[in-house]
Amino acid sequence: MTTSTPIDVPDEFAAAYGGTDAGRLAWLGDLPRLGGELMERWGLRPDGSSAFGMASLVLPVLRNDGTPAVLRLQQLREETVDIAAGLRAWDGDGIVRLLEHDEASSCQLVERLDAARPLSSLPDEREAVRILAELLARLTSVPAPAGIRRLADVAAAMVEQTPSALPALADPAERALLRDCAAAVAELVDEAGDRLLHWDLHYDNVLAAEREPWLAIDPEPLAGDPGFDLMPALDNRWEEVVAGGDVARAVRYRFDLLTEVLGLDRRRAVGWTLGRVLQNSLWDVEDGKTALDPVQLAIAEALRR
Repeated sequence: MTTSTPIDVPDEFAAAYGGTDAGRLAWLGDLPRLGGELMERWGLRPDGSSAFGMASLVLPVLRNDGTPAVLRLQQLREETVDIAAGLRAWDGDGIVRLLEHDEASSCQLVERLDAARPLSSLPDEREAVRILAELLARLTSVPAPAGIRRLADVAAAMVEQTPSALPALADPAERALLRDCAAAVAELVDEAGDRLLHWDLHYDNVLAAEREPWLAIDPEPLAGDPGFDLMPALDNRWEEVVAGGDVARAVRYRFDLLTEVLGLDRRRAVGWTLGRVLQNSLWDVEDGKTALDPVQLAIAEALRR
């Protein structure tokens, strides 16, 4: 019986992701064994240096037939449990193609794209917004498969959490804004939608590819209204929004383009985007913040007008 060769886990990734969380540290401790086992099981060999993001380690590999691919190692958690179901439902249409999946760990083998050419590298910001909008329109046209997380449940939980979060905000005007965001979500929660959402489609989660010019990566699948998927396209490349000199106008330009390409009802899309402001703000309060993020505040004010 042969023993698989453990993979190397970069110290920088372990330090950034592990922190003091016991579950993360346990997963990191087992990661060299898990990665080596998957390399052996799927007939993979290394083909370059590893890379990592906030919560995943990515290894470029070659399959037995020489096809380049990427082994994506990430901890099984609420945000990752439905990735394989989402990728299977999309079946490579506008998004990276799933090649293998380990259900026990949620780790995946996916086709290799050009990681050196994210959509954020495209100089023309307006062209980048349109490309992202067109990808998002394709992705959200797919019905969500049964069993994945539902926006209806996420939204109801946010509305319920809001009253206890409000006292943490020092500014009364910001507390009022958060109440308005919760009220907007409460109006929509009973019709939360059933489309397959990416949930994190920003410009660095779109890479250049060979079979299509651009493909999405790293979804966190959710069943819901496409209006809830707009925020990452609004708050990314923010320095270019600021550089234009009129933040509200730039935000509304992006929002109008997104809603037009996706064919969304503008009022509902505003409500669900305020829902993303609410979600991001609740996360910040959980982390001990006492003020709203200025970018989220600017987007909310631009759309409320």
